[in-house]
Formats: sequence, structure tokens, C-alpha cells
Amino acid sequence: MGRMRVLVWPPDRITSEMAQQAYLAGIDRIPWPCRVEWNQGELVIERHVSDSANLYIPWPVEGVGVLMLSTATLMEREEPYHLPLELARGKLAQVRNQLGEWEVVGLVAPEELRRLISEATRQLAEAVLEPPGSEQSTRAAEQALRLAVEAADRLASCYAEQVLAVRRRGGSKLPTWVGVELDNAFLDEGTGGHLLPAISAACVPIVWHDVEAREGTYQWEVADELIGWCRKNQLFTITGPLLQLNRRSLPDWTYLCEDDAEAFGAFAQEFVQAAVRRYRGQVQLWIAASRINVPAHLSLSEEERIRLTAQVIQWIRSADPQTPVVVGFDQPWAEYLAQREMDFPPLHVADTLLRADLGLHGLLLEMNLGYQPGGTFYRDLLEISRQLDHWAMLGAPLYISFCAASSDQPDPLAHYGNRRPPPGTSPRSQQLWISRLVPLLLAKPYIQGILWNHLRDYLPHDYPHAGLFDLRRQPKPALRTLAALRHAFLK
Repeated sequence: MGRMRVLVWPPDRITSEMAQQAYLAGIDRIPWPCRVEWNQGELVIERHVSDSANLYIPWPVEGVGVLMLSTATLMEREEPYHLPLELARGKLAQVRNQLGEWEVVGLVAPEELRRLISEATRQLAEAVLEPPGSEQSTRAAEQALRLAVEAADRLASCYAEQVLAVRRRGGSKLPTWVGVELDNAFLDEGTGGHLLPAISAACVPIVWHDVEAREGTYQWEVADELIGWCRKNQLFTITGPLLQLNRRSLPDWTYLCEDDAEAFGAFAQEFVQAAVRRYRGQVQLWIAASRINVPAHLSLSEEERIRLTAQVIQWIRSADPQTPVVVGFDQPWAEYLAQREMDFPPLHVADTLLRADLGLHGLLLEMNLGYQPGGTFYRDLLEISRQLDHWAMLGAPLYISFCAASSDQPDPLAHYGNRRPPPGTSPRSQQLWISRLVPLLLAKPYIQGILWNHLRDYLPHDYPHAGLFDLRRQPKPALRTLAALRHAFLK
């Protein structure tokens, strides 16, 4: 049994809930199942191995808010580590290492970035020289961490700006598409008019629960109209996911066979192939299944879920051999693995599906930013960049699906109303996520498409206040920012 001890001073710097979100991960970035104890400022994390590890934990950063941060690699030892100091050391090392890697390929670091790194290094040295855990050491470590986080965001933004300048040399626009996932409802003319300047693509959901509420009886009217709208407006059209294993997406009658994977698979095959036969030639990308890495409401094992996903890809391929097919993974950092033991980390599942010669074209990574539980923790731009590069090592095109909230208030129309964004969330913070994250994503050549995955707050939706239109049916500031980015960078 491995055991890591860290000290937090003052103890109220984090809450017990934040402490319970801590986890350890190795060089492969995959969390180990962990047991966390939090007692008066001492955090003890136990796991079944004793390898060196990075400690990840939500931490409040002055002027930024709570971010999921990581230490540098820590070895197990009897003496406890001092968390603020190790977080500052970890973030600064990450910034300096990434700067070195990007400078080798031509990045030019502005003087302001170098000043931030230099000052963060000075503050870290001061923290190290003071008695461990003292007020002086903690204060200097916190200052070093704040500067290092600011440097991380500046570095990622600088990278995005310079890469985009190279990719658009001569005034050319990028082939990447930016779109939105439409609701499973008819689209009114006013909403469509506001939306079109902001997008070059749209995802039409095919929700099995709504299309085949009665076994063998299909209702295609909504999907027909939405796909027709996309084609009329010359949008890159995505359709799916054709299978999503949650109660909202599955017809009620399928629960009669939820303990029989073979019978359930037969019903799923009929639905998937009916959808593909109806819309082949009208869409440019199929999402076969999404959120396949998180536990399903059906009593299917991990292995059965993976096998079913592979079958969905094959069913689509048999009915439509030409159109590219992707599968979706939620929470790409896989933080949930720290709370429950699972046999197949998502990166390994993706690698297996890609190597199985099923005709899988790429991967869709979903990030519902800031929501807890069940979402993706806020992280700085550099950490997001590094994690996407880690997934890109699989060699397949990536597509990104993401959202962020515009309010921290309760949302009665959200299916996942218990997944709340942090306090202080506002339309401005939602707009900032689009303005900062989308250019970074556009700078990655392996990312071929970007989806904002919520459209309207005034219709039922998954995550609270994540739409581009508010409860009064008015467009949010985020939509204007998305339109400006599309006009600046895309065809």
C-alpha cells in the first residue's frame, strides 16, 4: 500500500470537499484509485502502488479562482510535503519545460512572459529558503504559484497566437470547423438567424428515446428538419451520438432487456442502422457513441460497453462505408478513476478501438468546464494544451466538445442540475472561456472540429446555464465572441 502525506497551511486554505477530489497519477497521466484522509491540515492519500506520482488537487489561486493543479513528481517518504510549495514547484517546472520545448520549434517568448517566469522563480527560491511550512515560506510559495499560473496562460496564448499566424500566412482561413450541438427540438427562425454568423457546423442529435419511444415506430420529424436546415445553410453536418447509455437517451422499453446484453444489442443495431440508412449522404460526420468511458445506467460491464461501442461503429460502417465515424469520451483527464476502480482507462479504450481496424476515424473529447461532480475541473490553458497533446499521441484526429456556465444559480431545466458550476460564474466568465480556449484549439492542427455542446437554456438540456441563449431567449455575449472568432479564422 502506497502512502503520500502533504501539509496545508493554513488548514482552511481548502475545504474537505476539495481535499476529497485529490488524486495521484503517474507519467501516463492516468489516476490511480485513491483513498483520501483529510485531518486538520494534513492530507493523506493511499493507493495500491508506491511509484512516484504527481499529486492533483483543486486549489484557490489569487485573482483566478479554483483550478485543478499538479505538483511535480513526488516520491513516497515519511516526511510530509508542504502543498503550496510543491504546487508552485510543479507549475513553474511545467511552464519552463514547455517553453523550452516550444522555443526549439520556433516560438518567440515575449519579454513580459520571461519577466513573469523570472519573478515566479525568485519567489519559489525564497519559499524554499524559509523554514518549511512557515508563514513566510507559504506566502512566497503562493505568490510563486500565482505568477506561474499567469505565465502558463500567457505561454499558451502566445503559442496559439504565433501558430495561428503561421497557419494563416498569406491570409488563408483554417479548414477547422466550429459549431454547436443543436437541441432535440425544432429551431425557430430568430434563433437560427442569430446562430448562423457564429458557426460553420452543427450537430444534429439523434436521441433514441425520442425517435423510437415505441418499439419499431420511428419519429424522424425533428431530425429531418434540423438536417434540412443545416444543408440549406451549407453547414458541415454532424449527426449523433447514435448511442448514449443514460436513462434520458434510451427508450423506456429497453429496460426490459437491460440485463441481457445480446438482446439490447439487437435492438440498438436496428435503431442505429435505421438512422444511418435514412441520413447517409446528408451528413459529413457520424458520432457513433459518446461518454462511453463513464458508468452507464444499464447494468453493462465495462467490457460490454466497449464491445457495444465497437459494434455500433461496425453497424454504421456496414450501412455507410464512406462517412467518417468518431466516438466520444467524457472528462478526458479521467479524474473519476480516483474514486472507483475501473479496468479500462479511457486512453487505453480509445487506443484499442483505433487499433481494431473498425474504420474509426477519430475521437471526440468532451469537457464540461467547471461543473462538479461529473464535469471537467477548471484548468489553466497550458494544462489543457498538454492534455490534448497527450491524447493526440494516439495519432487520430481529435474533435472537441465543450461548454461552460453563465450563472451559478439553480437551473430547473438541467438534467444534471446537481452538477453545479463554481460561485461567481457569470456570462462574462462563459465568454472568456470561449475567447481564450477556442484560439488554442484552433492552433492545434490535429483538432479538426470544435463543438459548443449546449444551445438554449430555455429548453431542457444537460448542464446548468451552459447554452448560448438564455432563459429569456436572448443570445448571450459568448455567441458574439464565437461569431468574431469564426469571422477571423475560419472559412
